[in-house]
Amino acid sequence: MIELDIPGFGKLGLRYLVLDYNGTLALDGRVQPGVFSRLSQLTNLLSVHILTADTFGTVRVAFGQSDCIVHILQPGNEREAKVAYIRSLGAESCICLGNGNNDAAMLKEGGLSLAILQPEGVAQSALSAAHILVPGIEAGLDLLLHPNRLKATLRH
Repeated sequence: MIELDIPGFGKLGLRYLVLDYNGTLALDGRVQPGVFSRLSQLTNLLSVHILTADTFGTVRVAFGQSDCIVHILQPGNEREAKVAYIRSLGAESCICLGNGNNDAAMLKEGGLSLAILQPEGVAQSALSAAHILVPGIEAGLDLLLHPNRLKATLRH
């Protein structure tokens, strides 16, 4: 669990890390460098969940032997499915990371949300819904590994 009290932002009790896969953790179906080691450290603090339509069919191979929970979404209603998933966990306890238009509603509803700018880009809707924009997945995961950095960004 990550607990934070950020002046002007509020108290956070974060138990779940919920991540989009393609465009966030992976580019063209390949996990970005540095992701596995950071997620391995974060599984000691948070329950890690990866949500994806698995466009490239690579998520199970990449994360099959990890402590991460992989949930493959049915095509067609990914936006609604992602929101329903974090609501089932308790949205206020979720840190949500994503980059796509279908991540925007999840980012808006999560207790803490990061829009991830990768080579694939970030949808304007995701950017508007997130609390923070970070320049890549490594930077986003590092914020969670060093949570006091969040205070500097989010305090009023």
